[in-house]
Amino acid sequence: GKIIGIGLVALTQFFLWIAFVLIVYNVGIASSSSGMVSQMVGTMQKIFSSVNMPLILFCFGFYFLAGFFFYASLYGAIGSAVNEDMREAQSLSFPITMLVIISIAMMSSAIADPTGPVAVWGSIIPISSPIVMMARIPFGAPGTVPWWQLGLSMGLLILSFMFTVWFAGKIYRTGILMYGKKPTWKEMIKWAFRKN
Repeated sequence: GKIIGIGLVALTQFFLWIAFVLIVYNVGIASSSSGMVSQMVGTMQKIFSSVNMPLILFCFGFYFLAGFFFYASLYGAIGSAVNEDMREAQSLSFPITMLVIISIAMMSSAIADPTGPVAVWGSIIPISSPIVMMARIPFGAPGTVPWWQLGLSMGLLILSFMFTVWFAGKIYRTGILMYGKKPTWKEMIKWAFRKN
């Protein structure tokens, strides 16, 4: 419940930003009397007309929510396993943070070469797909990003976040009762796959 609530709050914030951009864009069109405003509106019109905005907005919503659920459930598992020691939480969350940093580095490569192997595999593997795929989609779908890659990426991400939510729930059930014991990733994986 907490994961869904926080995700919807963040998504509402992004929708407000999108609405603000559209309002500024429409106001700029209506009052494009000055040269600079007219030039900015013309540039925005070229950008909006050259990309498939409905697809980009749909994919943004999907990858934002699916990526959020994926990573939030992993961080939730860590939060349920640690006590009040911040150093414990930091040491356990470091590998997940590194995955996000590696995904951002892969995104830079995907922008430079959207059809290269790093971009293709980074946009399919669920750990990096929420970040890398959104860097590839503006280059064109189905041109640069074939439909099968987009569908495979979405399907694997859905399966992955369902698994991580299940994984986090199993860790939460055991970890919330452990007090005073310093957990490790190895122990948390044992908690997840223990039969109760």
